[in-house]
Amino acid sequence: MPPLAQRAFSEWLGTAFLLAAVVGSGIMAQKLAGGNGAIALLCNTLPTGAILVVLILVFGPVSGAHFNPAVSLAFALRGELPWRSAVLYIVMQVTGGIAGVWAAHLMFELPLWQFSTTVRAGGGQLLAEAVATFGLLLTILGCVARSPSAVPYAVGLYITSAYWFTASTSFANPAVTVARSLSDTFAGIAPAGVTAFIGAQLAGMLVAVVLGGWLWKRDAVS
Repeated sequence: MPPLAQRAFSEWLGTAFLLAAVVGSGIMAQKLAGGNGAIALLCNTLPTGAILVVLILVFGPVSGAHFNPAVSLAFALRGELPWRSAVLYIVMQVTGGIAGVWAAHLMFELPLWQFSTTVRAGGGQLLAEAVATFGLLLTILGCVARSPSAVPYAVGLYITSAYWFTASTSFANPAVTVARSLSDTFAGIAPAGVTAFIGAQLAGMLVAVVLGGWLWKRDAVS
């Protein structure tokens, strides 16, 4: 296993690239879609799913390519990631996500420091985030248990799909949620909605951990 410093940096860099792709493609989509929301969402969706496959293939052998505090917490709860590593992973994911948003702003010559004004609230949105995160964790846990080599493709395809079948467009990631609140662009979320979104995501993760532990045998590691 690589040293913790390498693993933590991989989580930082991978999450930064993920958010640069999410926010950057959203900015580009909004510029080119001519006001067509469906086209803009499609143009935001495809790069996000694609970059996830690439990033998991690149960084998976180093850190496991979590890029998501909900994933790191899930593996810690299952005894498959030491809590010390999980805490460091989460710090790096959140800060890496913010760095990725800022990189997207700089590439498109937008103000570096922003707060989103896009309101994402209501019971449907919160249920969508719980469902999206639940499905993402089940996808990961099921593939890890039975077909680890499929994880990059399964995660990329799941997120591509969940962008469209969830009312929230499937953030499914607390680090992504925090970072996107700092971008007043197509992919943003108003800061007032962040706490509720993260709560819903963690609820979905917890249900997935319980169900995943029942469906698939766990092989705990120290």
